Amino acid sequence: MWDLLIGLVVTVAVGRYIIKGYSPTGVLMVGGLLLLIISALMGHSVLPEGTKSTGWNVTDIVEYVKILLMSRGGDLGMMIMMLCGFAAYMTHIGANDVVVRLASRPLQMINSPYVLMVAAYILACLMSLAVSSATGLGVLLMATLFPIMINVGISRGAAAAICASPAAIILSPTSGDVVLAAQASNMSLVDFAFKSTLPISIAAIVSMAVAHFFWQRYLDKREVGNAPVIEKTETTPVETNAPWFYAILPFTPIIGVLVFDGKWGPNLHIITILVICMFFTAIVETVRNRNGKAVFAGLDVAYRGMADAFANVVMLLVAAGVFAQGLSTIGFISSLIGLAQSVGSGSIVMMLVLVTITVLAAMTTGSGNASFYAFVELIPKLATKMGINPEYLVIPMLQASNLGRTISPVSGVIVAVAGMAKISPFDLVKRTSVPVLVGLIVVVIATEVFIPLH
Repeated sequence: MWDLLIGLVVTVAVGRYIIKGYSPTGVLMVGGLLLLIISALMGHSVLPEGTKSTGWNVTDIVEYVKILLMSRGGDLGMMIMMLCGFAAYMTHIGANDVVVRLASRPLQMINSPYVLMVAAYILACLMSLAVSSATGLGVLLMATLFPIMINVGISRGAAAAICASPAAIILSPTSGDVVLAAQASNMSLVDFAFKSTLPISIAAIVSMAVAHFFWQRYLDKREVGNAPVIEKTETTPVETNAPWFYAILPFTPIIGVLVFDGKWGPNLHIITILVICMFFTAIVETVRNRNGKAVFAGLDVAYRGMADAFANVVMLLVAAGVFAQGLSTIGFISSLIGLAQSVGSGSIVMMLVLVTITVLAAMTTGSGNASFYAFVELIPKLATKMGINPEYLVIPMLQASNLGRTISPVSGVIVAVAGMAKISPFDLVKRTSVPVLVGLIVVVIATEVFIPLH
C-alpha cells in the first residue's frame, strides 16, 4: 500500500508543478530520481533486470540515466530528430504552404455552410499527414480555410474549431508519437501505423466530423438564432514562391515507408528513408534555385530542427523514462495492476485509467507529447505483467494525448487559433469539447473491436 501511496503522491506533485509552468522535462526527471532514491533506500534494485549493477545504489541511479541517454539518443532519438528536422526543412522551403494552398482550393466551390465545414475538417485532417505540428497546422488553416468558411456563413467559433481540431487524431505514420508507440508495442512501424492505428483513426475522424456538424450548428443557433450571419472577410492566400509540385515533398517519407518495406523494394530503416528524402529535396532545391549556398542554408535549418528536437523531445523521453522506472521499482505499477484486476475486467479498467490520466495531463499541461511520453514508458511492463497485447493500451493513450490537447485552453494550437479568430480560448474549447469527447469514446470502442487483447 505504501508503494502505491508514494507513487501517487510523487505523480500528483509532478503534475502540479507542470501545471504551474515548470519544465516537464525537469519536473519528470526530478520526480523520477526521487522515486529511484526512495526505492534504493527501501532496498529495491533501481536497474532493470539483466543490467549489471555498478556496486552502489547511488551510482546505479546515474547509470540508469546514462542507459536512457544512450538508448533514447540513439536509434529512437535519432528517428525523432530526423523527423523533426525534415519537418523544419519542409516548412523552410515552402512545401507545407503549397500543400495547404492547393488543398484548400476545392472548398471554394462548396456553398452550403455546414457541408463546407465538414469537408474542411476532413481535408484538414488529411493535411496533418504533411504538417505534423498541431500549432503550425492550425495557423496555416486559419490563413487559408478560416476565411473561406467565414465567407459562406460559418460562425467564427465554428470555423476556428475546425482549424484547431484536425491534429486531435493521429494519421501520419511518420509522426514521432507513432514511432514511439510502435516501439512500445514491439511492432514494425508500417504494421502499427497502417494495420492497427489507421482504422481506429478513420473511425474517430468520421465520428468527429459528424459531431462537429451537429454541435457547431447547435451552438450557432443558440448564440445567434436560426438565421445564419454571413461575415465577409478577406481571403489571404498563403505566400510562397515554391512551385506546385513541391506539395509531394512532405509526403515522401510516407511513400518511402510504404515502398521500402521489404516487399516492393529493400527493407530500409526510417532514418535511411528520411536521409534519402532530404537528399532528394536538396537536389530538387539545387535544380530549382541553382544556388548552392541557399541549399546548404536550408539544410542548416533541418539540422537546427534536429537540435531542437533533442532538447524538446529526446530529453523529455529520457526524463519520462527515469520517472517510469522510478514508479516501477518502487512497486507502484504492480500495485496499480493488482488494484485494476481486483475490480474485475483488469485490462479494460487499466486502459480506461491510462486514457483518463493521459487526457487530464494533456488538458492541464497543454502538451500532448509530455502526457504521452510520461506514461508510454510504462506500457511494455504493464502489458507483460498483465499478459495482454501492448497495442491495446498504447493506441488509446496515443489518441487520448492529442485529443486532450485539443480541449486544453493553454495548449499552443488553442491559444494561437483563438487569438487569430479573436475569440476566447475557453469559447474555442467549448466548441471542440463535444467532438473530442465523441472521438475519445469511438477510440475506446474501436480499440475493443479492432485490437486483440492477447
